[in-house]
Amino acid sequence: MKHSSEKHLAQHGIHPTAMRLLVLEYLLDNRTAASLGQLEREFYRSDKATLYRTLKTFEKKGLIHGVNVGGTTVYLLCRENCSEEGHFDVHPHFFCTGCAKTICLSQAKMPRFDLPEGFDLHEVNLILKGRCDECAG
Repeated sequence: MKHSSEKHLAQHGIHPTAMRLLVLEYLLDNRTAASLGQLEREFYRSDKATLYRTLKTFEKKGLIHGVNVGGTTVYLLCRENCSEEGHFDVHPHFFCTGCAKTICLSQAKMPRFDLPEGFDLHEVNLILKGRCDECAG
């Protein structure tokens, strides 16, 4: 897996370091959102500042996107159409109120917003809240 992770980082112009590879592999393996706090618990021997810088580098380069869920930012992998120029993978997210998991709803269509004349939209953050299939069942 390490070789493909290094290639994934290189495709986004990110130099592979041990911490960057660990964080990327964690995100790839878990396929759900991770907060800085979750990563600190997972990599408890690592420096908090290094983890934070890793997330910010990934976000800046279009590898991940951050979503604010109830005052906590969680990070998820972007699809291919995000880059350093911007995050163009606009989709809703689902937050489970049972287990606190956040997942991308990449296939869901975003509603169209008709803004009043002169308004300039900078960001859309749509969070659906409920119970995931594991918690609801």
